Order: sequence, then C-alpha cells, then structure tokens
Amino acid sequence: MSGTLLSTGVRYHNLPQNYIRPQSQRPQLSQVVSQPVPLIDLGGSEDEILRQIDEACRSFRCFQVINHGILPETMRKVTEIAREFFHLPIEEKMKYYSDDPLKKMRLSTSSNIRKEKVHNWRDYLRLHCHPLEEFVNDWPSTPSSFKDVVSTYCKEVRELGLKLLGVISESLGLEREYIEKVLLGDEQGQHMAINYYPPCPEPDLTYGLPAHTDPNTLTILLLDHQVPGLQVLKDGKWIAVDPHPNALTVNIGDQLQALSNGKYKSLWHRAIVNSNEERISVASFICPANDAVIAPAKKLTSEETPAIYRSFTYDEYYRRFWSRNLDEENCLDLFK
Repeated sequence: MSGTLLSTGVRYHNLPQNYIRPQSQRPQLSQVVSQPVPLIDLGGSEDEILRQIDEACRSFRCFQVINHGILPETMRKVTEIAREFFHLPIEEKMKYYSDDPLKKMRLSTSSNIRKEKVHNWRDYLRLHCHPLEEFVNDWPSTPSSFKDVVSTYCKEVRELGLKLLGVISESLGLEREYIEKVLLGDEQGQHMAINYYPPCPEPDLTYGLPAHTDPNTLTILLLDHQVPGLQVLKDGKWIAVDPHPNALTVNIGDQLQALSNGKYKSLWHRAIVNSNEERISVASFICPANDAVIAPAKKLTSEETPAIYRSFTYDEYYRRFWSRNLDEENCLDLFK
C-alpha cells in the first residue's frame, strides 16, 4: 500500500488483516432487505411535499428527491471528475493526504485512521465548501476542471439544502425560517466528502463505512445508481437503497434530531463494498455555523414532552464527534 490509500490501482486478492471485522460486526449481507425509500417530487404541490417530507422523516429518516433543481449533467460531471481524481497517479494524490480529522481540506482513507483498530474500505476527499472563495484555492487543481465542476455543484446543493431546511421546519409546525435562523443563516457551514470505494476482495468481511449517524443537520447524497452500496436502518432491519436515476438522497443528521426534540431522528446508515466494481458517492453536509446554539425548539417541548437534549454549540458537538470512533454509541446520547 502506497501511503495508506487504497486507490493505488492495485487489485487486492485478499483483504488485508486490518480491514477484517470481528465476526459479530460483519455486514450479514444475506439479511439485508429491499424496500423502496420514499421518493418525493419537489415539483409537486406545496401541501403534498410537506406531508410526504413529514412522513418520510418520521418513518424512514431519509428520502430521495427528484425535480430538485440540479441538472443531471451537473451531477454526471461531478461523478466523472471524482472518478478522474481517484484514478490520478498516487504521487499526485498524496500531495493532498492528511490523517488529521479536523483539517478542512484533506484526502484520507477509512474514517479516523489514527484511532481505529479496524479500517474501512474507502478513500475520500474532504472539502469545506462555504464560503467558497475562502476554500476553493486549496482544492485540487488536477484534473484541471475539478474546481470549476465541484464549485458549481456545491452552490446548487447549498440552495437545495436551504430550501429543504425551510420545508422541514414547516413540516415540524415551526415557521419556515426557524431552523435556518437557529443555525445562523448564511453562516451555516457546508462540507463535502467525495467517497471512493475500490473493488474489495471480500465484501462480507468489511465495510466501506460502518453504521453511523451524521453529526450535521442534513446530508445530501449523490449516489452511483449503477453500483448501489448505501444501506439504511429501519425498524431494526438493514434496507438496501436503490437510487432512483437523477434523484438525490437526503438523510436526517444529529442536529435535526436535537432541534426537533427527537420528533425526527437521525438516520443510521452504512456503506457496503463490491467485489467487482468501484463505487463513487458524493456526500454534501449542510451544517450549523460553529457558534450556533442547538437546543430543542421551545414550540416542540411541553410538560408532557420536556427537552431531551441540553443546549450546546455545534463546535462542541463536532469536536466530540471526531474524538471518537465512527461506530461507537450515538454521539447525541452524550448531550442528553
């Protein structure tokens, strides 16, 4: 292995020992079920969208959206440029490598390589995306159109994310602007993880990413609909997500669970790997501003349903989240 990256172009015939999960922690792929994830047409009527989002957030904790305003062409270009990046020579990619989980722009592998005992079968490029002008100069300059393609996508995803936060706010019975105001409006952060899962010789022994919830507010996923790999937990069963062409998948994150006082819960999800094909996914994270104070909305608490969580800043949460292993207990439990 060159450095610690997996995307070296070398095909492995056996899984290296430090990627093999203990028997009890393996994916049990034969027990995964198939069930359609709610598909919401954002071009539909306002009332219908609100009803569907409320239902999806309560029952599934995630949903897919179509007519979301991002062109299929833009989505295709992002996936292609991501593939090109991970196919670059290893010496070129290592210029961006870091194993510091708090670094704002880094190429890395697994999740928290410094702390884990067992690694995950993925490489990823982590980018901060807002305000764009503050970060874009540090992004990779090869492939040559990388900055251009990715920044176009970032801007459009942000617009979609803020629109969804407004709808989710209303579906909780709050004013449309409530969540955006609490998260400090335009100061809300945005990150991206461009994930690369190379072919894996023994996919039933490891994960691309083990089960976890996301520390942010909303995650918007651009999935490879040719090579599925995302699985979500519902009613104690793992469900394989079959991405609808040109749809984006939206996951509820920990901050929404806290803000909604547990009415909407964050999604436990995981990524599995494939023995024959590489897979790309692009995760965009809409996050509160660092100094945003998160607490259950007053309107959603009462004597019968008191606040479940104490108030905290997003910065405090984020540092706590990254100081632990990804697959430990839910970080939100530490803020009750």
